[in-house]
Amino acid sequence: MTGSTPQTLGTNRTQSVDVHRLEVIHVDGDTYNVDVREHRLQVDQPLEAGGTDTAPTPTELFAASLATCVAFYAGRYLHRHGLPRAGLRVRTEFTMATDRPARVTALRLVVVPPPELPEERRAALLAVVSHCPVHNTLHQPPEIDIELEP
Repeated sequence: MTGSTPQTLGTNRTQSVDVHRLEVIHVDGDTYNVDVREHRLQVDQPLEAGGTDTAPTPTELFAASLATCVAFYAGRYLHRHGLPRAGLRVRTEFTMATDRPARVTALRLVVVPPPELPEERRAALLAVVSHCPVHNTLHQPPEIDIELEP
């Protein structure tokens, strides 16, 4: 369900943009399916929050989105330079705010490169992963419009 269509942006400018669509559908309780192209993800809440803990929370998927974007960019960098990706990992932790509004206040990612990564490539790898689209989006937040269907 992706495609390039003319889209009116929130700034009332019309541009041709690549619009990506997904749909979230209620399943039961606090469980929702997320349909993305031909893929289905699920979200839920932990037991202590009233859910059934059958899937990650939306906030965990938010952190996972950043971590997987960083991992993907690291993997592409390694591949481009003829280095193995085996052993590549990204460890991530996040902290929630203790005040309102509810939000993530801190994210920490640790990229664990494969042991074969030469010392002279470490800084370049860090630079590349620091500019993945999810990271860039967090630094330059998009306009967000939420509306109810009539």
